[in-house]
Amino acid sequence: MPISHLHKEFLPAAHGASPSLRRQGRSTVSERMPADSLLLSVIIPAYNYARLLPRALASVMSQADLRVELIVVDDGSSDDTPALLREAQTLYGPSLIVLQQANAGAASARNHGLRTCRGRHVLFLDADDELLPNAVATVLDILAARPSLDLLLGGNIKCDPDGREKRFMPGSLARQPRQRLKDYLLFKRIAIGHGYMVASRRMLQTRWYPEHFRCNEDVPVFAYLLAHGQVASLPFALARIHKHPGSLRHQLAADQEMDLQLVDEVFMGLPESCLDLRSRYCAQRSLSLFRSACLAGKRDAARGYYRRALSQDLRQALRLTYLKKALRLWLAR
Repeated sequence: MPISHLHKEFLPAAHGASPSLRRQGRSTVSERMPADSLLLSVIIPAYNYARLLPRALASVMSQADLRVELIVVDDGSSDDTPALLREAQTLYGPSLIVLQQANAGAASARNHGLRTCRGRHVLFLDADDELLPNAVATVLDILAARPSLDLLLGGNIKCDPDGREKRFMPGSLARQPRQRLKDYLLFKRIAIGHGYMVASRRMLQTRWYPEHFRCNEDVPVFAYLLAHGQVASLPFALARIHKHPGSLRHQLAADQEMDLQLVDEVFMGLPESCLDLRSRYCAQRSLSLFRSACLAGKRDAARGYYRRALSQDLRQALRLTYLKKALRLWLAR
């Protein structure tokens, strides 16, 4: 169904793009700007999100300039996404690049976009989320001033299905890579996620997304980025992240299947000075599974994960936030 008919509430006012963006045809970005002029590639993996994808597209294209390219990777969608993207290409012109692939998961779609993009830096945006106004301009100003940055973290606004919103900032970033990893992996002090982090293409093409993971595929990549290169944070929110009432049971099943494989993937390629954190992260992984099992009402599984965490790192498992949950769980028997 036409994007202009069904989804016009998501488009910029009066199709808000400039005349050049509304130009007809399938010409390539290279006809508009040479590759060395592209500062930012925004990559959106899309799978069966035709209803919400126009909002994400408009949030980028309403504020993009000639230094920005937008790439959407259709991960084998079976809904109206392919037709919608054809309509969007007519609307937005050569600044929108559409890639098609058989369904292979978000990690594969992101890697597909990475292999194609030409921007010096990359921002991944999920198809159901949106960039905030002025996010692109803010990022471009910083990238122009600090081209050697490898990772830039901004804040985000989490939006619940009932419309309630809460703002999150990335937190302070330590100078030492080891401390940054501890803050991210063990203490959850660093908020990092797609839509509100920008990374250099060079770094991302050094540490590709693990395509054999169907969830948590971003954690090894984020850990790698925090452990290498120059990092900085912004005191501004860049994206609105829309939370959905998804199935906790399905998420837990995928998490359980992965289990400690995530630990192996995270520590692959990290500096030697960080490798001694592995055992503590094993415990943290067990505690994350414990928490997910609690939320999904899987009490027996939750007890098993907490016992494993106790055997892996007693101090980590006895942190108050987890101990309180465990006490409630055992008292409820």
